[in-house]
Amino acid sequence: MKKIKYIKLIMLTLALGLSVTSCMDEDWSDPTGDTAPYGNNDIQETNVISIADLKAKYASTLANQNDTARITDDLQIKARVTGNDIGGNIYSEVAVDDGTGAILICISQGGLFGFLPVGQEILVNLKDLYIGTYGYQPQIGTPYTNASGKTFPSRMNKTVWQQHFKLMGAADASKIDTLEFDISKAKDASYMKENCGRLMVVKGVRLKDADGVKTFAPESEKDGGNGVSRPIEGFSSNEFVVRSSTYADFAGTVMPQEKLDITGIFTRYSNTWQILMRSDSDFKISE
Repeated sequence: MKKIKYIKLIMLTLALGLSVTSCMDEDWSDPTGDTAPYGNNDIQETNVISIADLKAKYASTLANQNDTARITDDLQIKARVTGNDIGGNIYSEVAVDDGTGAILICISQGGLFGFLPVGQEILVNLKDLYIGTYGYQPQIGTPYTNASGKTFPSRMNKTVWQQHFKLMGAADASKIDTLEFDISKAKDASYMKENCGRLMVVKGVRLKDADGVKTFAPESEKDGGNGVSRPIEGFSSNEFVVRSSTYADFAGTVMPQEKLDITGIFTRYSNTWQILMRSDSDFKISE
């Protein structure tokens, strides 16, 4: 645990160091420090499309379990970051939401929380990026074909990402809405399609595996994705789970046996809801 936190401290220190260097490079012509040290400041806000309309435009691609399509039009989305890698559970991607819907953006880079904190609004130039699905979960990135021959959007090179986004002002977490998950619709296909990728909270639930001893994600129980899925009581492991990485800060935390309010990015893998908690503050005992 200490090793993981030490590595994260190093990553944040490096990120801050790069920020200073970048600021110095930019500020030869902008001594006020108003120029954002990350991203592409030359991107102008034009042809902004809502995430809901983007999904509608690529509906035929997103209808498949694993698929990808190149975005050839000059389109942009403008959204706020709702989830990042600060707690070690979400990695190489950020979740963004513009109020009409949410989507994951896959980036091959660590320490994303250093310049893409929760509440940060970004403008993303989509042209020549790829949109598609991994297990029906909509995401943006670059194409990757796995050993089974399935192609889906995966982590884009960090240099590519830097050219495709622009920071819009300062981060403001108060402008992020956390939607309450309607557990009565957990098996509703249309509800899953509409809300997968969003920041949500499910209230008053128990973890089926919590026994006062088991932790969220022990190494001994990890699967091929270095994670552990803990079912929500009342559902099977193929329906509704809390998904935790063995690298998460809270991986070694004993799961509470009480009823919980659990917040996170509610993603999907096939027809399974997966809650990706962002940090250990994303779960608390229900009042």
